[in-house]
Amino acid sequence: MDLTVRDFAAGADKSTVTVSDAAFAADFNESLVHQVVVAYQAAARAGTKAQKTRSDVSGGGAKPFRQKGSGRARAGTTRGPLWRTGGVTFAARPRNYEQKVNRKMYRAAMRSILSELLRQNRLRIVDAFNVDTPKTKPLADLLSKQELTNVLLVDGDLTENLYLATRNLPNVGLLDATSIDPVSLMAFDHVVMTEAALKQLEERFA
Repeated sequence: MDLTVRDFAAGADKSTVTVSDAAFAADFNESLVHQVVVAYQAAARAGTKAQKTRSDVSGGGAKPFRQKGSGRARAGTTRGPLWRTGGVTFAARPRNYEQKVNRKMYRAAMRSILSELLRQNRLRIVDAFNVDTPKTKPLADLLSKQELTNVLLVDGDLTENLYLATRNLPNVGLLDATSIDPVSLMAFDHVVMTEAALKQLEERFA
């Protein structure tokens, strides 16, 4: 299929580029995309929460008071869950939240997302991000002129000027083609991708 390549600075159509239908014309598999997105978000969880059970709390070796005659409920330790300095009944433990997603499933989900972005006219292809100076205002004005307020910029090879120009812009993301992920693609209203990044993704997911 042929995609229109726009001039990023002028905002006008410049040329066309041919891409594989396998990578950019796939059917949308909602259940697969949901599974991959959930797995990606789960893998980002730290899972370092930890609490102490009654066996982890120090002390409590001596019986706090005699078994009978005190009028209180019998107790053998001061580290039980009912005591103020005791352990937690169902204590949290460090755990791994990662879910298995094989390479075939991940590639199919990414093809599905990219194809759906094209069908919804949320994916734009540009020639290059010609950012000569690390200034935020010129890039912000350029994005505003093209009505791109919530946008992800994807380049084949990030430059320092582009990084410095975008880092203070709200609702503007920046990734290179090798770091792209399903959550970032779906989190923004529009995705603006250079022709170089497009070719890298085609080789990766076709």
